[in-house]
Amino acid sequence: MTVSELHRPAPAPRPEPLARGRRVRPDARILAGGGLVLVVVLAGLAAPWLAPYGPLEQIRGANLVGASAQHWFGTDEVNRDVFSRTLFGIRTNLAIVVPAVLVGAALGTLLGLLATTHRALDTLTQRAFDVVLAFPALILAIALAAAFGPGATTVAVVIAVVEVPLFGRLVRSSVLSIRERPYVEAAEVIGASRRWVLRRHVLPNSLEPLGVQLALSLSTAVFVEGAMSFIGIGVRPPDPSLGAIVSGAVPNMDANPFYAIGPLAVVAALVLGFLLVSQGISRTRRS
Repeated sequence: MTVSELHRPAPAPRPEPLARGRRVRPDARILAGGGLVLVVVLAGLAAPWLAPYGPLEQIRGANLVGASAQHWFGTDEVNRDVFSRTLFGIRTNLAIVVPAVLVGAALGTLLGLLATTHRALDTLTQRAFDVVLAFPALILAIALAAAFGPGATTVAVVIAVVEVPLFGRLVRSSVLSIRERPYVEAAEVIGASRRWVLRRHVLPNSLEPLGVQLALSLSTAVFVEGAMSFIGIGVRPPDPSLGAIVSGAVPNMDANPFYAIGPLAVVAALVLGFLLVSQGISRTRRS
């Protein structure tokens, strides 16, 4: 063996086929949950083309008609096609839930990061988070509806306010944990600036858990929006909303059971889909 061969770097070991497969194969829960959500979202986006009737269109002589080939979910008490209203209700639900969760996540992330910079600010934000989390979402919704009136804006504000402390505490705990990691301490020892360490090591690793919380929050927010509309403090009739449709179906279940079953199935699919995605992301991170 020559001297040049001794100094030649060894080839990097190739990963085992099974390990390589584990890195690229998505969790089955992500696929199942994502598929459920995708189907519902596409149905809502395509509502103007898929719905046989308009969401407010009244059909002559079709009062509380049961499910049929012409009316898949039947009709309601004012002769409107429930299937069409459900499709447009998906659009209403997602138009409220998605922006509200994203705004709450952004504000919570910002406050969580700021809380790690100053002790006084940390104490202030944690006490504020405690106050918000002390009230259940529906109690907070009733209070805001009494103050500002029911409607889509009230629903969005409630969802955003509830999400802020969840994301804030998650980011804060992640940042404080990552600061104690050996590679962060090593970067500080060799003279790296605090801003560089924060941008290069702390922020990317502290934001990883947000995917799990984001999917879980979307699942919860879909339910909250439906519940608020169901009890009359969310989207107001005649605008189509999944919760409002179910609320109108309750006194008419005997005449048309599918009046409630259809919208409830859509809500369940969205909640279950986002929940499966959250569990799948969490399982992937642990593995």
